[in-house]
Amino acid sequence: GTSHTGACCGELGIRIPRPLGQGPSRFIPEKEILQVGSEDAQMHALFADSFAALGRLDNITLVMVFHPQYLESFLKTQHYLLQMDGPLPLHYRHYIGIMAAARHQCSYLVNLHVNDFLHVGGDPKWLNGLENAPQKLQNLGELNKVLAHRPWLITKEHIEVSSGGLLKAEEHSWSLAELVHAVVLLTHYHSLASFTFGCGISPEIHCDGGHTFRPPSVSNYCICDITNGNHSVDEMPVNSAENVSVSDSFFEVEALMEKMRQLQECRDEEEASQEEMASRFEIEKRESMFVFSSDDEEVTPARAVSRHFEDTSYGYKDFSRHGMHVPTFRVQDYCWEDHGYSLVNRLYPDVGQLIDEKFHIAYNLTYNTMAMHKDVDTSMLRRAIWNYIHCMFGIRYDDYDYGEINQLLDRSFKVYIKTVVCTPEKVTKRMYDSFWRQFKHSEKVHVNLLLIEARMQAELLYALRAITRYMT
Repeated sequence: GTSHTGACCGELGIRIPRPLGQGPSRFIPEKEILQVGSEDAQMHALFADSFAALGRLDNITLVMVFHPQYLESFLKTQHYLLQMDGPLPLHYRHYIGIMAAARHQCSYLVNLHVNDFLHVGGDPKWLNGLENAPQKLQNLGELNKVLAHRPWLITKEHIEVSSGGLLKAEEHSWSLAELVHAVVLLTHYHSLASFTFGCGISPEIHCDGGHTFRPPSVSNYCICDITNGNHSVDEMPVNSAENVSVSDSFFEVEALMEKMRQLQECRDEEEASQEEMASRFEIEKRESMFVFSSDDEEVTPARAVSRHFEDTSYGYKDFSRHGMHVPTFRVQDYCWEDHGYSLVNRLYPDVGQLIDEKFHIAYNLTYNTMAMHKDVDTSMLRRAIWNYIHCMFGIRYDDYDYGEINQLLDRSFKVYIKTVVCTPEKVTKRMYDSFWRQFKHSEKVHVNLLLIEARMQAELLYALRAITRYMT
């Protein structure tokens, strides 16, 4: 007999074993998440499908429940990447997931895929470190690293010679189709690591995070207990009431809505010159390099995760501190809709379509609410968030006025965005609590959906552009 509590998933009668007193997220009260899941018939169907496919409902799925339309697209895409016909064998797919998640020391995802990797017959020896995996996977290490931390540095040389020539005609070379599959998996899991830390996802029960059961087969690889202090010691709870009165944070919402109204009016009045627009972008890009949280302490990767990848010193912080120059990537020269999408679809059929739908759902998702207000057009705010993330990656939209970003995103919000997107392993509950204090948890999860899809698209643009250049 196991000692865990069986929480019933509504009328489905699917028992989700889970530890006492710990919901899917450390940031969001469990009752809010379960309430959403039990109210919605569409969610039941989704849960049942997801459970049937994976034999589990993982905590990421449970937190995405706030946004059923997105969740459906997300699960469909992830299922296709991991389980349907594709260029790469199943165990490679999970191993690439482990490699990608390990870049951010995201042991939550590493654990999940260690289990899946072994389940589909992967060789346990590979889990002792990348140097124990086949040369072909080792050759992906450099691309994984640059893609995760400095995607703008990716060139066709990475594709050509990167680590022993990814596409040479040897037995451990990659075909273009395999490489596209790998790149999509890497970007998917880099972004999912952002979501995992951004929403404070709790460790799974089948890992050794002080929970109730643990399959013996994976005991040596279970690394929930070394999540770099991200789960073990919770920071002091931040009660917004003690440092901000409710009226203050209420005022924040009003002020933000007022700014949106004013910007809308300005938009209708005059056009800034091309030069002015370009310089606003450059200013915002430069400023974004220096957005840091005050509690930016070093996280040293725990040994057991870091064995999955080398060079733990290679992260985001090293160059942003020195005001690293990020070149400008102009979307009118290479964009997802006209270039990336068709390249993915050509080399890995249907996946371009699935990812495209997911981008669109995330970008256009709205319930027309802002905190306590209804019938609000939030498109301006959503666009500012998306474009700010792309701006941090040097990606510029010619027709966008980057002056709007500073009007709409305050410093605590920028710190949260930058941390979730660039160094997710450093996200704290304090950061999560301190932005948009009057907004609902579902709205903060919504923000995270924008963050992960914008990040994934940015990484894909750089990788796919390099592959295109290699091919031509």
